[in-house]
Amino acid sequence: MNKYKHILKDRSDAALKLKEILPMTKVRDEAWEFVAVSKGGLALAETLRGKLANRVDFLFSEAVNAPNNSSCEIARVCEGEEIVINEKLVEAFEIKYDYIYGEAHRKHEEKILSYMYQYRKGRHFPSMRDRVVLLIDEGSETGMKFMTALKAILSMKPKAVYIAVPVIPSDVLEQLEPFADEIFFLHDIDDYVETSLYYKDLPTVDEDRLEEILGD
Repeated sequence: MNKYKHILKDRSDAALKLKEILPMTKVRDEAWEFVAVSKGGLALAETLRGKLANRVDFLFSEAVNAPNNSSCEIARVCEGEEIVINEKLVEAFEIKYDYIYGEAHRKHEEKILSYMYQYRKGRHFPSMRDRVVLLIDEGSETGMKFMTALKAILSMKPKAVYIAVPVIPSDVLEQLEPFADEIFFLHDIDDYVETSLYYKDLPTVDEDRLEEILGD
């Protein structure tokens, strides 16, 4: 764990290093779509874009937590109500699927729709059909945000889907690899703890910043 502590200075440092491994000429010429899967990922995506004309967007999603443990994510739902379920946890805790689908619908109606109106003025996430998509986050504890985004984007029949993430757990990397055309990462970490540990400075992205990025 200590080997990777503060391995990155901040999001700007992470973006600069990702640019060294991303095919930036193709990113520009093929007009890759930058799609963030978290608030921090959105800030990273904007920094990564720099002066490029590529579009940046945010695919909103919400966690569905275990009924008796609000910190245990058992599923995730995104804008089109696509759901990814952690089957092992559901079986281990004997959680009913009716609960999962009910909670997913509630989270979609109460939270995700409100995010769409607040940050996109009601605009729905655009179709990615025949587009090249780059999913972006600053890290990934469980891979659930990426998996949910992959399920949603792949259903739109894109030309290709890539992932860019500075730090990622080794087991999550293995989990995601079959579903993405390629994953661009800086460090895969066996004993991953939490994303903030690997950055020296990782400030919270406030609402005004989100609206500014998505407004552009």
